[in-house]
Amino acid sequence: MNKDFRKSTVYQIYPKSFCDTNKDGLGDLRGVIQKLDYIKELGVDYIWLTPFFVSPQNDNGYDVEDYYNIDPRYGTMEDVEELIAEGEKRGIGFMFDMVFNHVSTRHEWFRKAMEGNPYYKDFFIFRKGKGGGVPPTNWESKFGGNAWEYVEKFDEYYLHLFDVTQADLNWENENLRKEIQKILKFWMEKGVRGFRFDVINLISKACYEDDETGDGRKYYTDGPKIHQYLKEMHDATFGTDPGIVTVGEMSSTTMENCFQYAGRDTGELSMVFSFHHLKVDFMGNEKWVLVPADFQKLKNIIFDWQTKMAEHNAWNAVFWCNHDQPRVVSRFGDEEKCWKESAKMLGTIIHCLRGTPYVYQGEEIGMTNTDFTDISQFRDVESLNHYQILQDKGLSASDALRIIQAHSRDNGRTPMQWDDSKYAGFAAEDSAEPWIAVNGNHTKINAADQLKDEDSIFRYYQKLIAMRKEMDVIAYGDIEPLAPKDPCVFAYRRTYEGHELIVAANFYGREYTWKGAPDVDGYDRVIGNYKDAVSAEHGVMHLRPYEAAVWYK
Repeated sequence: MNKDFRKSTVYQIYPKSFCDTNKDGLGDLRGVIQKLDYIKELGVDYIWLTPFFVSPQNDNGYDVEDYYNIDPRYGTMEDVEELIAEGEKRGIGFMFDMVFNHVSTRHEWFRKAMEGNPYYKDFFIFRKGKGGGVPPTNWESKFGGNAWEYVEKFDEYYLHLFDVTQADLNWENENLRKEIQKILKFWMEKGVRGFRFDVINLISKACYEDDETGDGRKYYTDGPKIHQYLKEMHDATFGTDPGIVTVGEMSSTTMENCFQYAGRDTGELSMVFSFHHLKVDFMGNEKWVLVPADFQKLKNIIFDWQTKMAEHNAWNAVFWCNHDQPRVVSRFGDEEKCWKESAKMLGTIIHCLRGTPYVYQGEEIGMTNTDFTDISQFRDVESLNHYQILQDKGLSASDALRIIQAHSRDNGRTPMQWDDSKYAGFAAEDSAEPWIAVNGNHTKINAADQLKDEDSIFRYYQKLIAMRKEMDVIAYGDIEPLAPKDPCVFAYRRTYEGHELIVAANFYGREYTWKGAPDVDGYDRVIGNYKDAVSAEHGVMHLRPYEAAVWYK
């Protein structure tokens, strides 16, 4: 099953929150099998599954204990084999999530390292401290606190850029790199058709020095050997099969590096995730604040990446949502007054861009942020740590909670809303309580209702996904930003071999007159989130709240 990833769409599943078939309160792989027809109906080509390997689950599976075996809470190897086979029957390939910057401290490699085995100790980054209980550097963990953990037995520290139970791997070690190649070959032989590589641009560390900014990011991001490591991995594993699609999650990366990571002929990856556009409601790089989204900055970033990646024949993954992000309709849309219109508008912007779109479970039905009112309802380690950190900085508990409510990764992790039953169809009514609470609005927002409604967000996403397959101008066309400085409009033109597409969206919940709009006389309106056409004549468009439309010629 070889697909053109430029014409494809990927659907991301967070198995823990997708569908629970054994009534234990956790989603499982049989739940994914059960819902394959729904995903097929949406029209996607690949399913990206977040990790379901054996793990203590300190970071929801991104702390892998065993890459070759399935965590029993998710199912068995037989379930995985059946899942791959059933996906193939429906023309859907599976993309597995590989976490290779770090492993769980319960991984056999780390356990042997802690026993003092020098072969395995060199799989990790151990360093002497500065003396007097001072770690080797002042780098901060992404989850808060210092990124080094002291081991008395060795009088050394090991590096963990994430949780203390997630020890960073030493990619300088060729034996480690060969072990990673073995893991990829194992899953390729099982029929996996894609890989998503977690924070892959952190695997090459430059040096181990204090950083005056206090986070050391420049010393471990896009490091000096990163391209060498990716090329080596490509050539030894997935690069031997042109049908395999790969995407690298690039943390705080630079575009110049991404030209190479995802260049058409560079022999590294098919495409990259970059997150700069999802920091427009941060203050600088600080996530744990409440500030309005900067629309101009959002446009600048998206258009910059779109045009420059195109100039360098490099490919983007395009997306709003994933398991680490708040729900986009709550973040940039209006979940109250214009829920349907704003959800469709946001989908229109992403799905007509140059790049492979990713849909995160529930995005296609307009799922919103959590309705949690107490910190005890949150489960995410990052959120719980920062709730305390914010109070240590002097915020009140209620102010800290408001920030967590807006930015917590748990916003994207509440159970998938299948229907209006007690647990939203995620689990049977007589099952154990779900691991995280169901959003109360599942009685109004759920897949069952939307499948019956031709005007639903689901049906709109289905059309957007089909358009990419049918229209080469979306898959292959050049992109030209329109009205880049307009305070309300997000618009662009796509062109390819005499075909043209114009996309226009009002990003706000008030009516807006766009002067200087392109003339769409003689174009067909191929999709829009209002039933009747946009009022447009003589270069003036009258856009209703959150209105989006696409014209083709």
